[in-house]
Amino acid sequence: MPIALWALAISAFAIGTTEFVIMGLLPEVAANLGTTLSSAGLLVTGYALGVFVGAPLVTATTGKLPRKTLLVSLMVLFVIGNVGCAIAPDYATLMISRIVASFSHGAFFGVGSVVATGLVPKEKQASAIALMFTGLTVANVLGVPFGTWLGQAYGWRSTFWAVSAIGVVALLATAYLVPRSDDRQDADFRSELRVLGRPQVLLGLLMTVLGFGGVFAAFTYIAPILTDITGFQAGAVSPILLLFGVGLVGGNLLGGKFADKYLMPTLVVSLVLLAGVLVLFSFTSHYKLAAVITVGLLGAAAFATVPPLQMRVLEKATGAPNLASSVNIAAFNLGNALGAWLGGVTIDHGPGLHAVSLVAAVITAGGLVVALVSWKLDRKIAPSVALKAVNEAC
Repeated sequence: MPIALWALAISAFAIGTTEFVIMGLLPEVAANLGTTLSSAGLLVTGYALGVFVGAPLVTATTGKLPRKTLLVSLMVLFVIGNVGCAIAPDYATLMISRIVASFSHGAFFGVGSVVATGLVPKEKQASAIALMFTGLTVANVLGVPFGTWLGQAYGWRSTFWAVSAIGVVALLATAYLVPRSDDRQDADFRSELRVLGRPQVLLGLLMTVLGFGGVFAAFTYIAPILTDITGFQAGAVSPILLLFGVGLVGGNLLGGKFADKYLMPTLVVSLVLLAGVLVLFSFTSHYKLAAVITVGLLGAAAFATVPPLQMRVLEKATGAPNLASSVNIAAFNLGNALGAWLGGVTIDHGPGLHAVSLVAAVITAGGLVVALVSWKLDRKIAPSVALKAVNEAC
């Protein structure tokens, strides 16, 4: 794999750390800023909605920039947002700073995915995307557990100072390791919007929203689940998140490897496994050893879906790689926002914290249904395309 992919992975590590680390610090943030746990959980929702809005907006307004210039600029914005989080005097400022940082997220992964697929042969494109997203998964192995420990030991602000430093390293890696190129996005934005209106592209985006949304319905509240239901001390959350991160790395790489050869079967199987693990977690969360094992399985199942979900949209959005890739990253985060919000509703107005995993499973099952419908449409369309080709040949 080209060294430029590792530069993208380093930046993905920085972005993944700031996205996920807040979940292990929700109790500390809520206590320090004098707000409720569910309100603190909205910091996850706000970030996700920022990605959802920012991904297409940034892509639409930066179409004339060379891709490397855009990637470097996005990492500058990322650092600014995280410094803002570190110095935020109140909840509102923290939310705004999270949203500023989130505007770098969707466009970076979207444009980065296009850059990644352009660096390798077609038969390795899903693996290239998976390698870039490895940075995101390793963030959960190293960045999130360390950031959670740091925030619990020295205050949650120290975590965001550390993330800002990682962002500077990622900025330099992108600047020096991604090759210079005059390659511009250069797409007609109106044409790309028309491509996004294709039924299969819309179905791909919807399966991303629902399929991955279940992950965040459960994972947003992983710290209170492990402490209030399973009975762990707060200090045990960080090592358990480390296991979750190990699962993410393995699931992501396996998902990319199998998606290179069997895209839709990999997508469907990964969504089935994810929904099953979420259901299982609703039972195992009451037992310490079983809960720890299930958290690792949840990480593997969650990120096994990412390469096939991203590749599915890119496959169906020929002619609009920039916008489609960024919008699908936005779809991931819309799912994150939806999941985090539904998890909060379940806690405050529903059955309570113990039912969050079951609600998460239902959301992912919705994505599975959409995936099966989309796959069925593929099988209907393929014969008709072949028949049309035969008729034209005759």
